[in-house]
Amino acid sequence: MDQMTNPLDKLHGYYFEDLEEGMHDVFAKTITDADIVLFAGISGDTNPVHLNHEFAKETMFKGRIAHGMLSSSFISTVIGTKLPGPGCIYVSQTMKFKAPVLSGDTVEAHCTITKLIPEKKFIELKTQCIVGGKVVIDGEALIMVPSRKK
Repeated sequence: MDQMTNPLDKLHGYYFEDLEEGMHDVFAKTITDADIVLFAGISGDTNPVHLNHEFAKETMFKGRIAHGMLSSSFISTVIGTKLPGPGCIYVSQTMKFKAPVLSGDTVEAHCTITKLIPEKKFIELKTQCIVGGKVVIDGEALIMVPSRKK
């Protein structure tokens, strides 16, 4: 094996030096009732607006809605697996929840690099979750990205 090659490099996402403003990636998933129930179990958020149809139909949503954090977790999917990908570290995230997500909705999580911060090897991302062309979550993330230069 070549001493200059690290086999773990195959697992790595982008390095800071590979990134440019405007780079974009997306992950999409259709939310199911099972996703909502499983997320409630994992997170401990058993708010009846997510789990109880009789309760939820009396709310402003007129039915059960998915957890906002379930949909927003798809932003983490993009960041941790695609852009910048494996090896990066989430530093912060802001979010505004703009509309509910229902079982059967397909959520698209979009991440776009808006700023490179070379002195810290950080990037800023515009983050959005979109359902049927409508932004349901709008935010920004700050991510630490490994450098190729050690």
